[in-house]
Amino acid sequence: MLIINCPYCGPRDQCEFTNGGEAHVTRPKNPENISDQMWAEYVFFRSNPKGIYYERWVHSHGCKKWFNSVRDTSTDEIIKVYKIIDKKPLPKEFKNKIKTPSGEPKVGSGNFTVKK
Repeated sequence: MLIINCPYCGPRDQCEFTNGGEAHVTRPKNPENISDQMWAEYVFFRSNPKGIYYERWVHSHGCKKWFNSVRDTSTDEIIKVYKIIDKKPLPKEFKNKIKTPSGEPKVGSGNFTVKK
């Protein structure tokens, strides 16, 4: 069970929230003037890092407000929660908080054959 600390209501069970995808994705200016490829990249392409990930959440069964979080994707730990109007925290703030399980590579899934 994942506990999410809503910045408006306090700690609640994950089942009260809906994930809204990656945070801080900027909509293109003048979308009618960009190519189909550029529009597709905006709509469908998202980063999928191992480690620090910025995402949006809505407290759908509570206050109904949107907020952002910083989550470590390798452990699923939510490191920080902040309001949409707050400034995006820098990744260097979380360097000491990342707890990758032992034996995992720093990048990739680990499901590959190492060739020497």
